[in-house]
Amino acid sequence: MLVHDWLQTSEGAEILRSISSADGSRLRSYGLLERPVLPASASMEDAHYKLVVVGKSGVGKTSTIVHLSGHGLTSVHCETAGIQTTKMYWPVKIAHLNKKVLMNLTFWDAGEITLKKFDHILPACKSGVDAVIFVFSFVDKGSWEEIPHLMTQLTDPDDQLAKIVIGTKFDQFSHSEVSQRELRDFELRWNIPIVKICNTPTATSGTGLSDIITVMNNICELLWERDVQKAEAV
Repeated sequence: MLVHDWLQTSEGAEILRSISSADGSRLRSYGLLERPVLPASASMEDAHYKLVVVGKSGVGKTSTIVHLSGHGLTSVHCETAGIQTTKMYWPVKIAHLNKKVLMNLTFWDAGEITLKKFDHILPACKSGVDAVIFVFSFVDKGSWEEIPHLMTQLTDPDDQLAKIVIGTKFDQFSHSEVSQRELRDFELRWNIPIVKICNTPTATSGTGLSDIITVMNNICELLWERDVQKAEAV
């Protein structure tokens, strides 16, 4: 549904620069009430989304958000305390409508221990949510096997939520505990594509935003597809 190479055009690249740091290495940080200052020639509507990130402790939920937002990654794991929210903007062009949309994405991240300890955390995360991102690690079979359970526990077929599965540590795929057949069977059964990402401290070194474009476009496309299906169901 998106024009995936649009950000490589002069128009798309100009808009991407307006939401990036001065050196183009990462997305800019925005507060909850802030909006990017876009080029005068850019006419874009906003689409707001709340995304909750879930998965087994230590699989890379927080590092995935940090990576996508372009901030520095560390090799030290620390359990997320409470709820952390991260706001990002991402520009896309909708192919069938030939229009440009600025995706306003707010990622909600809660640690596994926090979710189990405090009863109010999960309802707060699920309130007004548009998408659930299920995260597993390619080198942790247990985290992969937990995904169907989490999907059954947190969603249902009629909830009209976008479901997104992200596999981390894809740079270690040669040591993967999850086979290609298992990935393919999952995608066919659940009709959900698996997005692959490498969250390493050097993953973004010298590459600018190029290594997150595919992942961000995939996330935004699934969100837009969900909106279209929701509108058709009305």
